Amino acid sequence: MSNLLLDDFFHKAIDNAQASWRRVVSAAALLGIPTPTFSTALAFYDGYRTAKLPANLLQAQRDYFGAHTYEIVGKPRGEFHHTNWTGHGGNVASTTYNA
Repeated sequence: MSNLLLDDFFHKAIDNAQASWRRVVSAAALLGIPTPTFSTALAFYDGYRTAKLPANLLQAQRDYFGAHTYEIVGKPRGEFHHTNWTGHGGNVASTTYNA
């Protein structure tokens, strides 16, 4: 098993506790109480069960801050795009490389 969240027992336990977990993290954030482990674990959990959001968001952030380009879901693989997110500045370009 690649992750305990895939086990029925743990999947049900987390699913049953999820609403309370979210309330605790939300209340702590509103009160300015740091909960690095709880909030990071919740972010990991949300990312783990979301098929595309983390990678898409990361690609958009990289493109915004450094014109790194991104691929668009539903378009051919290897077709890269860049967005001028702010509408300011000149033309920028980036190339891809294989590491």
